[in-house]
Amino acid sequence: MDKLRGAMDFCIRHQTVLGYSIVSLLTAASEWIFSSVVFKCPCNSMNMLYGSVFLIVPAFILLLLGYMVNARTWRLLTGSCPLQKRCSSSPWRTCTRYCNMLMPVTARASVAPLTWIAVALLRASFYECAASGNSLIKNLMCKDKEQECHELLVKIPCNEKLSKSVPDEFLSLQAQSQLIGWLLIASIMTVALISTCVIHCRSPVSYLQLKFWKIYSKKEWELFETKAEEHAARLAEININCFFEATDPAPFQTPSNEDWQKISFLYTFNSQEQYYSMIHKFVNTNRGNSVTFGEGDQCVPILGFVDEASAGESVF
Repeated sequence: MDKLRGAMDFCIRHQTVLGYSIVSLLTAASEWIFSSVVFKCPCNSMNMLYGSVFLIVPAFILLLLGYMVNARTWRLLTGSCPLQKRCSSSPWRTCTRYCNMLMPVTARASVAPLTWIAVALLRASFYECAASGNSLIKNLMCKDKEQECHELLVKIPCNEKLSKSVPDEFLSLQAQSQLIGWLLIASIMTVALISTCVIHCRSPVSYLQLKFWKIYSKKEWELFETKAEEHAARLAEININCFFEATDPAPFQTPSNEDWQKISFLYTFNSQEQYYSMIHKFVNTNRGNSVTFGEGDQCVPILGFVDEASAGESVF
């Protein structure tokens, strides 16, 4: 039992890394299935289009799915510009604000598509097919050679023995693909490390306060879900009883639409205030009447977890 509890604690502490690892493994497995079972290079003039589609389109679909399953995306967009009223801020300011807040979402959503492209390049099937139909590569590898070289290059993905016809001074198409794949992986890891270091260096709070903040966010959301279920159950019970008993409902306090809107804004940081969430800010500012919600302050990347405490919920 102690070992099981220790394993669960480990998973909870490292749930972000484990989540990314699982997504990467599933993506790599999907790429292997596609390249082994579905992908069949035509070995004709369609090579470039066919190989490029298998390399890029699934990655684009995975990127869109990454946006769709991220709770922060829908928390930002839901109710931001309702039809009954126009957006108060200028289009340029609104666009800039949305782009800044979507940057962390984009980084998270890019894990699966980048994994797809990297694994596909290492396996080389998609690139080999696309490159063999690329006119630039054909002209480079078949320079000062007859038309027969161009025709053989297109058929290389279907017959590995034909790769011997490629001049020795050029890397094989598979070697090119794997080289690009490793360079892509190295670039991604370098950018990820530098970005993480910069984000932590620019953190407005200390390391221990950040740990406390994460604990608070988790507990607040757990209590919110519990309280919301109890409140919804009581309200539903009152309404059902009044319906069947043909009586008028007793007064029942529930948050207004404006209250829900105020606590649904994405969290922004203000060094002059110490609020750990939008609910914390709401209850300590006269129910949000003494401050303006949704404007000003800073969107700090390292505090993105405040809005993602509920990321495990269904976003649709």
